[in-house]
Amino acid sequence: MALTRAEVEKWQKVAMEYLDKAGIILTAAEQRNIEIADLGLGEYEETGLALVVYYNDEKYCAKELILMPRQTCPEHYHPPIPEMDYIGKQETFRCRWGEVYLYVEGEAVENPKATPPERRKDTYTVWHEIVMKPGDQYTIPPQTWHWFQGGPEGAVVSEFSTRSADEADLFTDKDIQRLPEIIDED
Repeated sequence: MALTRAEVEKWQKVAMEYLDKAGIILTAAEQRNIEIADLGLGEYEETGLALVVYYNDEKYCAKELILMPRQTCPEHYHPPIPEMDYIGKQETFRCRWGEVYLYVEGEAVENPKATPPERRKDTYTVWHEIVMKPGDQYTIPPQTWHWFQGGPEGAVVSEFSTRSADEADLFTDKDIQRLPEIIDED
């Protein structure tokens, strides 16, 4: 499913409200370029996130990730890309505002704080929980399955990583389309 330009602009404004709460200032150009990743599912408020990419080249990347309350970035993996001499993305998350529930490979928690979207819950397989509040930081090694969800007020997370090649990400949910499709209304 595609997003309309009006929907993108609406969600960009919402993302800016969260960035304002976190005290993160963007330039006008950065505000216009906030990516609304609805993942092709047509259920952005449940599954998706907003992203601000400050910089991304063959060595490193810096981003902001914005999640609304209980919004989920679904389970995914950053695979190696041999032709790019890329072993997969290593990323460090630092919570700036709100609370985020991060799940990675490892021992599963008995009572997770996050709840995946009901109709997609069978696509979530890793349950080692890291609860992040402002100032908390966690590094996800390359080639690690992971997913995360905004807490009850949402969250803003800074990401510092090796090169981002998100277009190559693998998802446990086969319905996901990583790159957004945006259509202009007539």
